[in-house]
Amino acid sequence: MALRIEDYGLIGDRQTTALVGKDGSIDFLCLPRFDSDACFAALLGNRENGRWLIAPVATVAGTNRYYRDDTLVLETEMTTESGCIRLTDCMVPHPHETTRLVRQVTGLSGTVDMRLDLVFRFGFGKDVPWVRRLPDDKGLVAIAGPDMVVVWSDVVLEGRNQHTEAAFTVRAGETVTFALEWIQSYHHIPRSFEVEHGIDIATRAWQKWAQRIPVKGKWVHIVKRSLITLKALTHWETGGIVAAATTSLPEQLGGERNWDYRYCWLRDASFTLQAFLTAGYHEEASAWRHWLDRAVAGSAADIQIMYGIAGERRLSEWEVDWLEGYENSKPVRVGNAAAAQRQLDVYGELMDTLYQAHRGGLKHDENSWQVRCNLLEQLESIWSEPDDGIWEVRGGRQQFVHSKVMAWVAFDRAIRSVEEFGYEGPTAHWRTIRQAIHDQVCAEGFDVSMNSFVQAYGSKRLDASLLLLVVVGFLPPEDHRIVGTVAAIEQHLMQSGFVRRYNTTAGNDGLHGTEGVFLACSFWLVDNYTLMGRLQDAETLFEQLINIRNDLGLFSEEYDTVNQRQVGNFPQAFTHVALVNSALRLSAAQ
Repeated sequence: MALRIEDYGLIGDRQTTALVGKDGSIDFLCLPRFDSDACFAALLGNRENGRWLIAPVATVAGTNRYYRDDTLVLETEMTTESGCIRLTDCMVPHPHETTRLVRQVTGLSGTVDMRLDLVFRFGFGKDVPWVRRLPDDKGLVAIAGPDMVVVWSDVVLEGRNQHTEAAFTVRAGETVTFALEWIQSYHHIPRSFEVEHGIDIATRAWQKWAQRIPVKGKWVHIVKRSLITLKALTHWETGGIVAAATTSLPEQLGGERNWDYRYCWLRDASFTLQAFLTAGYHEEASAWRHWLDRAVAGSAADIQIMYGIAGERRLSEWEVDWLEGYENSKPVRVGNAAAAQRQLDVYGELMDTLYQAHRGGLKHDENSWQVRCNLLEQLESIWSEPDDGIWEVRGGRQQFVHSKVMAWVAFDRAIRSVEEFGYEGPTAHWRTIRQAIHDQVCAEGFDVSMNSFVQAYGSKRLDASLLLLVVVGFLPPEDHRIVGTVAAIEQHLMQSGFVRRYNTTAGNDGLHGTEGVFLACSFWLVDNYTLMGRLQDAETLFEQLINIRNDLGLFSEEYDTVNQRQVGNFPQAFTHVALVNSALRLSAAQ
């Protein structure tokens, strides 16, 4: 059975990532890319679906783990009655046609008997590869279809019942090393590489990147860890940022709210760009903006809410019926049918991204501006229509207030771009549309009896996305309608001090079951408090949020306040982006 979600750590090389458990088992690894099939899928099934365990034979009495300073090099110390070892895990930055993962066991004290259990199952835990030894018993080669994985080992590996096993002993001061490399199966078997050297390369590369972070203040280390996590979820070549490293980790344990988040969402764009720009990472912000421009290029009528890592548009959703799901949460899904949904908010997020990029000092791009003008022409004809909304509900289209507000943002940022940066466009016409949207939202999206904006026109439901109205500048924070909306959300959407997206028990999203509190929404409430001048409330909620990070500083998408554990895909980029932006905004206000 897989561990609790927060008991995993992340390692990666900016092509893919792996989840390493406190018990020394790598339970999830997709090769060669974030969105490839998993060769270790025990996270979503059991050990027969693939894993790589290295752990003491005896009961572990204590575990301490941490990242090397400002890196993604994971250290896990395990103590038994006979001694203590340190397991070092990392992926080596090597952006070519390969992926390299290294593991090193170091004896810290006493003598510790160790065991290794390596189970390759390609195709999301289904395909058993053909495995053969390397010469001189230095490792093995596993091949299945297009995939070849080579493993080098300091100890002899034995095959048993379609597992690869080893037993070895580590004494104080000794090290035992292992290395894995993925390559396409029609290539030659690669040469082995030095594990210590690989760890040093990874350490230096991450520390060099982190040194550029100019952030100072009370939460600097927390912000740094979130930025490193975002960097780890960014593809080195395309600039695309995946929403999370995993698929189908449930929003409700045992439920059906299980989605594939290994793709790139447009809704994350302006938030992520703002985080990178504010933290001084113009290169990453520029790469993300260029990814956006390439992804949405083409007919404005064909814009999607999400794309593949290189801008792929076909993200067909299917169910992996041979996996039992994380803690029996079925189905396990690969692909995401929400890519075909209509979400009007993406137009606003795209226009805001261009505006924020220019404000942040990124180079003027006339071609990008022309693409976005075409998008505005499309938005002009459809902004008044219903859509599927920011949360990708599957219960039918509605006139979502947040969607209308983001349509307003699209025209607002276009007007600002012309006025402030010298772009050309029909600003008088855009002002007319902007005002029409604003008037309609205020008339039909605000419920006087509730003294609050609502989820959709004519609805009595609340929605945490309404917290973005003040963040995007739709109304000032002191406006009585904003104050009333925040008060309503505090009263009706708060659960144990955190914010839910909306009332999932109302049956308005086409899905069964409930979900945890949505962590990004809770950070949006921090932003509202900050903009309202409620700095003590903002800091109190911010501290409450960072206290539920795992011991490595990682967040999933949601938090189960009843069972007091993280739920949803992990680690979640949207949560870490929200943390960075809230921390920087609150620090500036203080």
